[in-house]
Amino acid sequence: MAPSPTNDYRNFAVTKGHGVKGLSDLKLDALPEQYIQPVEERLDMTKVLKKESIPVIDMSNLDDPNVAHQIAAAAEKWGFFQIINHGVPIEVLENVKEATRRFFALPVEEKIKYTQEQSPTNSVRLTTSFLPKVDKVLEWKDYLSILVSDEKSSEFWPSTCKNDVKEYVEKSEFVMKWLLKALMKGLNVDMDSKESILMGSTRINLNYYPVCPNPELAIGVGRHSDVSTLTFLLQDNVGGLHIRKMDTDTWIFVPPVEGAIVINIGDALQILSNGKYKSAEHCVAANGNNDRISVPIFTNPSPDDIIGPLPELLKNGEKPIYKHVLYSDYVKHFYRKSHDGKHTLDFAEM
Repeated sequence: MAPSPTNDYRNFAVTKGHGVKGLSDLKLDALPEQYIQPVEERLDMTKVLKKESIPVIDMSNLDDPNVAHQIAAAAEKWGFFQIINHGVPIEVLENVKEATRRFFALPVEEKIKYTQEQSPTNSVRLTTSFLPKVDKVLEWKDYLSILVSDEKSSEFWPSTCKNDVKEYVEKSEFVMKWLLKALMKGLNVDMDSKESILMGSTRINLNYYPVCPNPELAIGVGRHSDVSTLTFLLQDNVGGLHIRKMDTDTWIFVPPVEGAIVINIGDALQILSNGKYKSAEHCVAANGNNDRISVPIFTNPSPDDIIGPLPELLKNGEKPIYKHVLYSDYVKHFYRKSHDGKHTLDFAEM
């Protein structure tokens, strides 16, 4: 049922579980006021650099030391890069994208079974915006989040996407491990001794950004950096992801590349690397013409891991930029507030 004449769109989208998919299906002429971002939080397209782009790195020859060098260099300068010829089969990528579309095409009566209020497990939850109970202005996005490393919860994953999600995660694990090994090599750190803290837990999100009325007034995802070690993002051919160029107020569009995976450094790796590798602030523009999906895998420390600058980096007198914090405390801090750029890192600064 559509909202009443009182135009209670927040209640319709959040409480009743229709999300922005439901709002988009109403074919509204104007963006509901609950989604109109303040000017400073909108993506200013005049500040998007037309001639800048993040690196696209060919991983077809992993024996070439230049590949690892390019990855470490991109992690230092940009915090983002794309990889091609990475070995994850194209059909696996296409299947998980199609599974995402299938899930969000389900009737609302089926989808609300996975909302925080109704899901049988905290490891599988459907949400709209980012933190709808906290966000004063809502973001134009719905997403299903699954804690993959909680194997006991897999029986509760939606059947419409379960198998394709599992296959995507399994086929991607080798690539993520290789990337982290290359990044550790760039720090002169042995990957084998750090694997448990770098890859202690895994989460996957199925993101859905439906067509938006007045997209210039909305935001798909507000500006933030990820709390992960590494994020492994599959996007469709619509596009909308923008990253902030380091130490500037300008943005760079991340174009969809056929078969590519977008990689970005998370806050956990910035902290572990003592600031050598950088998590980049990023956001997603809303779209007025096409639905968009993306599927990020987040590899993270375990909740009970203590993260701080790796001791190997400090043995020659390098001063620590960050203190040691319990990773679950860091994540809780991130989820206590709306998206606010990279301010979550303040929690770990000395």
